[in-house]
Amino acid sequence: MSITTLAATRVYLGQKYGHLGEELRLSFEAFPYTGLSKPYCVDNNVADSACSGTAYFTGVKANSGTVGLSAGAKRGDCKAQRDGFYSVTGLMDWAQRVGKRTGVVTTTRVTHATPAAAYAHAADRLWEADSDLPSHGLHCDDIATQLVQGRVGSRINVIFGGGRRNFIPKGEKDMEGYVGRRSDDKNLIREWLMRKAASGTPAKFIYNRYELLHLDTSSRSDVLGLFSPDHMPYHLDAEASDPTLSEMTQTAIKLLANNKEGFFLFVEGGRIDTAHHETKARKALDETAEFAKAVEAALRLVNPEETLIVVTSDHSHTMSYSGYSKRGTDILGFTNKMNASDSLPYTTLSYANGPGYRPHEYFKRQDLYLEDLKNPNFTYPALVPIGRETHGGEDVAVFAKGPWAHLFTGNYEQNYIPHAIAYAACIGQGLTSCKIS
Repeated sequence: MSITTLAATRVYLGQKYGHLGEELRLSFEAFPYTGLSKPYCVDNNVADSACSGTAYFTGVKANSGTVGLSAGAKRGDCKAQRDGFYSVTGLMDWAQRVGKRTGVVTTTRVTHATPAAAYAHAADRLWEADSDLPSHGLHCDDIATQLVQGRVGSRINVIFGGGRRNFIPKGEKDMEGYVGRRSDDKNLIREWLMRKAASGTPAKFIYNRYELLHLDTSSRSDVLGLFSPDHMPYHLDAEASDPTLSEMTQTAIKLLANNKEGFFLFVEGGRIDTAHHETKARKALDETAEFAKAVEAALRLVNPEETLIVVTSDHSHTMSYSGYSKRGTDILGFTNKMNASDSLPYTTLSYANGPGYRPHEYFKRQDLYLEDLKNPNFTYPALVPIGRETHGGEDVAVFAKGPWAHLFTGNYEQNYIPHAIAYAACIGQGLTSCKIS
């Protein structure tokens, strides 16, 4: 969710409702305090979601591809993961230790790199199920196993997202007929329910929108909601049985808020990222608009005097926004000033690299007038051919509202964010607002 993505989404959302668009503000852009964070990894100048998630959950910068481990652990080093010496915990753990209820909401797989950084320690972000682990050498716990069995993961009260296949054995189908991915014959959904029952915790598993909307949110039940075998579908592709990010967010808050010690909730609009990787700008902007709606929904349910809300990004992407178009020009269409020097049109949005690259013929670009820009799966042009568009390396925005929100102004390292949240929330072992005289 780069700043470019935010700017383009304002126009997308505004034009959708009959405005020019540039003058709009997304829900969180109205927050009183803003800042910039620097999202690089220890070993890479452009961050991936594993190292950046680790930074803003734990307060420790990490190597690319590693989750919940300090930079002493290299990607793929199972021994470093097993030893535990490099394991780092953060906001989820700190909140649980003081009695807060905790939750994770995402539109990706709940075992994907970003949500995994909340609870897991993995030397490779790709080790989501046991079938993803190397077939030889030491055995490490996969991320799905850590969500169910881990000290932090097993204590998360509300988990909403996709990724059902990573919890079900290969020889077994889930409730919608999809086959699992696990090689160890374990059904981790059943195990999660059994573990909750053994601890005397009321718990429920759900898998569709109807079940989500009919939960008894007045109870203190723990809820695992896995709404898709893989990532949840894009909002533009969703069916009536698929919950929206706003619905998941609202339900999570209602389930968590009934607690005198308060709660910590992480909400991710993760498919903004996957749409950009596919250079599907229309879907990326629509997912950003859905994320802004989720923030707005959250604001309606919490007390702004006692709830800190921080909105930020893992990293940016390479989408650019250019061309001198007149206001009112379709943000997802062509610029309307002039063609390029090859006499062909170009789009206002494009990418530095990615699958949207089109080979030149006779020293000219492909004529985009021959393509359907209205198709949600249209891949926007890219300069460099690559199977998946890469992240960008520039700073990303941080927006804050609520107690101690002024701590998030200025320019700072990404791993500063959880320390500032912990200071405001009086959690963790560091200096907090409750410890100052």
